[in-house]
Amino acid sequence: MSRYTVLVQGERDGYYTSVVTTEFITGKKCKVISPYLCIFTSILFNHPVYSPLSPHSLGKLRFPFPTECSQELLNGALQSGEVDIYPQGKEGQVVRVYCDMETDGGGWTVFQRRMNGKMDFYRSWSEYTAGFGNLSEEFWLGNELLHNLTSVGPVSLRVDMRSGNDTAYAHYANFSVDSEERLYTLTVSGYTGTAGDSMRYHNGRPFSSRDRDPDPLGLHCARAYMGGWWYKNCYKTNLNGLYGINSNNQGIVWIDWKGKDSSIPFTEMKFRPSRFSPATHG
Repeated sequence: MSRYTVLVQGERDGYYTSVVTTEFITGKKCKVISPYLCIFTSILFNHPVYSPLSPHSLGKLRFPFPTECSQELLNGALQSGEVDIYPQGKEGQVVRVYCDMETDGGGWTVFQRRMNGKMDFYRSWSEYTAGFGNLSEEFWLGNELLHNLTSVGPVSLRVDMRSGNDTAYAHYANFSVDSEERLYTLTVSGYTGTAGDSMRYHNGRPFSSRDRDPDPLGLHCARAYMGGWWYKNCYKTNLNGLYGINSNNQGIVWIDWKGKDSSIPFTEMKFRPSRFSPATHG
């Protein structure tokens, strides 16, 4: 009946992976009613999530009403997938989100994904405010929820991209989206990564959609490039552009990685609290 925390880190040629952590509780010895009963009991007692003695089943979760995915990770959820969160606490509305529990230590709340072109991202202001799409495929979580979740405390942003066998990422130490009254203005800074710092160009810009361009600098960028984004004049990245279009700057673009006429087949945008440390979250 002892609780153990296990941390595992891989090393190869001087390069280290992120630390992965989990917990388990040792079980009591059982009477051998049959070999199958003892085996079954052992499996249950040592499974980190579904054990009858794990925090999930005891009701003693570290965060009984998680407000975002890093808290759900600390509750013991180690696999990526859809979960319920409570941005306003237990009395508030339950929101379904997708959590990335694997990338760079996990704990990421995903708010955008492009992967197959099934979802139309040329949408109105109200649709981008509320969110749309399928959490398991392509979606935009919603600007209002994005504002609420990024205004609670310091948040970092990660963008993962894949094109064929090529992958790249951009990490921003500071990320937030302002209120609708302030036009969901983007704040982003502190770049590291392999994709290049394309988001810096959009720092301080209000959000634009097909039916609303709050601060035009000439061209109505959302209409010209058929997406919703923090356009400037017009963009260095346009991850909500037209899927699979490799001409006329119309595609899903991250200029500093693949240029402006190469539409990226897979993108995922996600955030987690800046204070979260992959090496110590257990």
